[in-house]
Amino acid sequence: MNEPAVHALMDQETVRHRVASEKLPEWGIAHYENFRETVLGDRNGTPFPCYFGIDTERNGTALYTFCASLTDKDALFALGETIIEYLDIYEEYSERAPLTVFFKPSTRTATEADYHEALWHILQFLHIHDPEPWPTDIPTDPDTPHWEFCFGGEPMFPTSRAPFYEERMSRYCSVGLEVTFQPRGVFHGVTADTDAGQTARTVIQDRLEAYDGVCPHANLGDWGIEGDREWHQYLLPEDSEQAPPKCPLRVTREHPKSSVSIGQGQ
Repeated sequence: MNEPAVHALMDQETVRHRVASEKLPEWGIAHYENFRETVLGDRNGTPFPCYFGIDTERNGTALYTFCASLTDKDALFALGETIIEYLDIYEEYSERAPLTVFFKPSTRTATEADYHEALWHILQFLHIHDPEPWPTDIPTDPDTPHWEFCFGGEPMFPTSRAPFYEERMSRYCSVGLEVTFQPRGVFHGVTADTDAGQTARTVIQDRLEAYDGVCPHANLGDWGIEGDREWHQYLLPEDSEQAPPKCPLRVTREHPKSSVSIGQGQ
């Protein structure tokens, strides 16, 4: 918990300065360098599939943070505080400003099942200590088309990269778990019910197949579309036997759910 420059909301200029001056821990430097090289590079002669991600990294309009543990409660409280800070500013910061979280690698995460467990532990912790109630217009049952993870009163789409992928290299990160949080608002104008959204999905799907060298994952879908379930997409399974058969997140509208909420002291 005493590592330099972690648990803070940073813009790209700050991160790149701290990488260049080695004012981040080694794992943090490795994480960001891997992320930037992946997003701005290509594979099989194809650019990274998500061109929104390319644009935000190329133009310096994304935001970032580093979290020193997958499980330590102080680290996860700090992560929650950073996400709340991000939610307060992202709309004014840029048109599309995702938040990418780089987690310190752990020797306890070795298998795909370990990474699924780690991700859902983090999301469950955030939910239990959420300072805001679950939005009234979002169902609490993950097995519905309009469900998605919410925090700080905001519906959001977290997508992850991890070291266990062998085929889907667009989801591969050699360092450790990486999660990008995108509030529903950043998808304004490019949702599945718009022409721009349909065009974006066609381009991304085509790039995915060329980049990964395999067909796009069967679990990829669109929020609100009957038959699609968003939670599957947060950490796409490579081995279905290691992935949870149902959403592990236990969601309740009860608020507060804990005597200590994020941002209110521990």
